Amino acid sequence: MPTHDTWKDMFVLGLPLLEKILRPIIVYMFLVVSLRLSGKRELVQLNPFDLVVLLTLSNTVQNAIIGDDNSVSGGLIGATSLLVINYLVVRFLYGHSKIEQIVEGQSDVLIDNGKVRADRLKKELITTSQLEAAARKQGFDSLSEVDKCILEPSGTLTFAGKKPATEDVRHQELLARLEKLMEEVVRLRGSQPPARA
Repeated sequence: MPTHDTWKDMFVLGLPLLEKILRPIIVYMFLVVSLRLSGKRELVQLNPFDLVVLLTLSNTVQNAIIGDDNSVSGGLIGATSLLVINYLVVRFLYGHSKIEQIVEGQSDVLIDNGKVRADRLKKELITTSQLEAAARKQGFDSLSEVDKCILEPSGTLTFAGKKPATEDVRHQELLARLEKLMEEVVRLRGSQPPARA
């Protein structure tokens, strides 16, 4: 009966249940550690080479996760195992900030007081042009407008713009007031009757 074989192929596990649960968990742990060791850059600042690695990584570990089992049941068990282990890890790390810091790493200051820290860029394998592109995405015309840039543990780049000096602010306020006074004088001159001779 071909119908019976179809149902059997779809839902009968080709591997023991415990192995179907353990395989995704082992691969999950391996990938978490590997991505942590490869640096925060892998998470957000992808160049074409990084993208190729991440895309092929999932295909490379696919057989390690599913083994010789292509059944629907096996796929559902594997996916459920991944979701459960991720939930448990995130839940555990939420209550243990010290361990979370070890797993996720610390933030890194790439620009401090307007100065690009080349040593930090080199450590994180981020080029100045990549940093400039990220700054432009956040509304800065150039790095000279940036006071501070932090690479967060999640791989996000956070930029803070330079604040104008107090003298510059005062100068701009005085110019604005002078401009208003000039407009008032012009308005008053225009409303006066012409002088009699």
